[in-house]
Amino acid sequence: MFQVAKGQRYFTQDDKPVFYLADTCWSAFTNISESDWEYYLDFRKTQGFNTIQVNMLQQWDASQTTLDFKPFKIKPDGTFDFEIYDEVYFKRAFRMFEKAYQKNMTIALVLFWCNYLPNTWASQMPIKQLGIFPKDNVVSYVDKVMSLYDRFKPIYIISGDTDFQTDEVIEDYYLTALNRVKENNRDALTTLHIRGREADLPVVLKESPNLDFYMFQSGHNSNYREMSYQLAEIFSRFSPQKPTLNSEPCYEQMGYSRRIYGRFSREDVRKAAWQCVLSGASSGITYGAHGIWSWHNSHYSFDSSVGEAFESPYDWRDALHFPGAWDYAFLKKFWEEHGLNKARPAQYLLQNDTSEIRLAETETEILVYIPSNIEVRLDGSLESCQMTFLDLETKNQQIATACYVSELNQTLVRMHSFLRDVILIIKK
Repeated sequence: MFQVAKGQRYFTQDDKPVFYLADTCWSAFTNISESDWEYYLDFRKTQGFNTIQVNMLQQWDASQTTLDFKPFKIKPDGTFDFEIYDEVYFKRAFRMFEKAYQKNMTIALVLFWCNYLPNTWASQMPIKQLGIFPKDNVVSYVDKVMSLYDRFKPIYIISGDTDFQTDEVIEDYYLTALNRVKENNRDALTTLHIRGREADLPVVLKESPNLDFYMFQSGHNSNYREMSYQLAEIFSRFSPQKPTLNSEPCYEQMGYSRRIYGRFSREDVRKAAWQCVLSGASSGITYGAHGIWSWHNSHYSFDSSVGEAFESPYDWRDALHFPGAWDYAFLKKFWEEHGLNKARPAQYLLQNDTSEIRLAETETEILVYIPSNIEVRLDGSLESCQMTFLDLETKNQQIATACYVSELNQTLVRMHSFLRDVILIIKK
C-alpha cells in the first residue's frame, strides 16, 4: 500500500521510499478480457511498474469492443440508468482488482470521469453522452465501490480529466466524494486527475486535509510541450506541500491533439518524464501508450472525432511493447539508486539561455537533463567534480570534461558525443 512519508513529498511502502510508476489503462473494466488482463499485468510488472490507472466507469472515448460490460443498466435512449448497477460488471472488476493485488500492483481508481458530471468540458461536448450522474447518489456510489474494492488498497482518484467550472461540481461531487472516502477509510490515499494544462485547484480541494497528493496533466497538445516542467514547478510550490506527479504526460505514439499531423515519439515521452521529475514533480510519473489506455483492437474502430481528436491508436498488442515504457522503468530505477525522493530543483545553476534543460540536486549529486546536445554552462566552480554523461536511450556512459571560466564564474561542460538526450551526473 502506498503511503505519504510524514512531512515529506514522496511515497513509501513498508517505510521505504517508493516511486509511483503507473501505466494508463483507463478502459480496463469494459474492454479487456480477463486472460489478457493477466498477461498485461505480468508484462508491466516485469518492467517495474507498480500502479495501473483505471476508470471505474466506462471510458467515454475508449476503443470499440465486442465485450458487453457496462456499470449500469442501459435506458432505451442509450444512456445509463444510474439507479440500477449491473452487478456482473462490478463482480468482474472485483476479479480484476484481485488479480492485480495478488501481483502487488496497485489500482489507482478514478471514481468520476468528468463527462458524467454537469458543467464540465467533456459533458458539454456536442456528442452522444452516457448521462449525468445524480449528485444524490455520490455517497452511496462511493460506499459501494469501497465496500467491494477497498480491501485491495487502491488509490482513489476522485476526478477524471476535469475542470472546475461550478461550485456544484466542486462541492457536491468532488468534495463530497473525497470526504466520503476518508470517512470510510482514513488511511486510503486520495488525489484528483485534472484537465491538461490546468494550473490550479479550487481552494476548498487544495487545502482539504483529505487530499493526500497532487496530480497534474501536461497532456497531448504539441503546442504546449513546456507544460511538463512548468506545471511541475507550479504544483510543487503549492501550499500545503504534498507529493506531486504528472499523471498524464504525452502518450507514446499518441497523435497530437486536434488531429494535428504527427505523433509523440519515444524520445518525446521520455523528455516529458525527466523534465517534470527534475522540476519538482519527483514523487512519480505515469506512462501512457496509444493503444493501451483505450485498449484498442485494430479490427475495430476508434472514433478520432471525440474529445481531443486523436489519430487512431495502435493495436494494444503492439502498444504494450513500445520501448518508452522501458525508459520510464529506467527512470524509476535511477530514482531509487540516486535517492531522488529528496531531490530539489536546482534551476538556479543553469546559465544557458533555455528552460528545456532541467536540473535537480541531492546532498551528493547535481543532475542535469539535456534534451538536445549543447555545451552546458553552470554557475560556480564545479570543474573538479566527477562528471558523467548517461545516454538515456542506449544507457551508454561517457566521462564529461569541464573547465572553469573565472571571469564569468561559470563551469563549461563540453558537449557529449551521443545523439539523443542525456543525464549529466555531477558528484559534489
